[in-house]
Amino acid sequence: MKVEIWSDFVCPFCYIGKRKFEMALQQFLHKDQVVTELKSFELDPNADSSARISTNEMLAQKYGMSIEQAKAANANVTQTAAEVGLTFRTEGQLVQNTFDSHRLAQYAAAQGRGAEMAERLFRAHFTDNDPIGEKDCLIKLASEAGLDSEKVKSMLDSDEYAGTVREQEEEGSRLGIRGVPFFVIDRKYAVSGAQSPAVFLDTLQKAWQEKYPELVQVDGGDDAACTDGYCVPGLDKE
Repeated sequence: MKVEIWSDFVCPFCYIGKRKFEMALQQFLHKDQVVTELKSFELDPNADSSARISTNEMLAQKYGMSIEQAKAANANVTQTAAEVGLTFRTEGQLVQNTFDSHRLAQYAAAQGRGAEMAERLFRAHFTDNDPIGEKDCLIKLASEAGLDSEKVKSMLDSDEYAGTVREQEEEGSRLGIRGVPFFVIDRKYAVSGAQSPAVFLDTLQKAWQEKYPELVQVDGGDDAACTDGYCVPGLDKE
């Protein structure tokens, strides 16, 4: 069973939703037969990493609120993250362009390190306040995720995986995805947002049962069934 997850590395609810999905997956009886694929989505393709604008400043400008109001809003999200075991530090968090981080994530997936890279990118932004829009930072994070730093540098200096990122974003648009996180299960079920583990688990179970329906037993009596290693119809009834 395949689960595709559209998300962005600067989206707090993407990290929270990722963790909630993982909690649900751990309870799913067939978890070993579930393949997850992280898909690219940019919340703000025009974000300027070099501007060094804090997340609080961005929120204040975008929604016409004070810095204190922005901090209070972030505090609520931080509490929500803590409930699923995540540590958010928003005071030193900067607005980041995530295009290169998505390219890196797709490269890592091709090297079999996609899960490790995605987790490291999320933690870098939300917990460590690392500038994930800068290539030097991405090279360091890639190395920590088990990738060859020289090969990563070469990839980032080129336009490799740019097409993959754009294709996935366009694919999401065709599916009607306007916000993230967005989970698509076997292209049949969709879950939008950082829903509870119970919602994710219920959806996984429904998708599995439809893909592999449980056997329905029709009871026609015991005459044509053996209960021992050897039997002759009729004789084991005596």
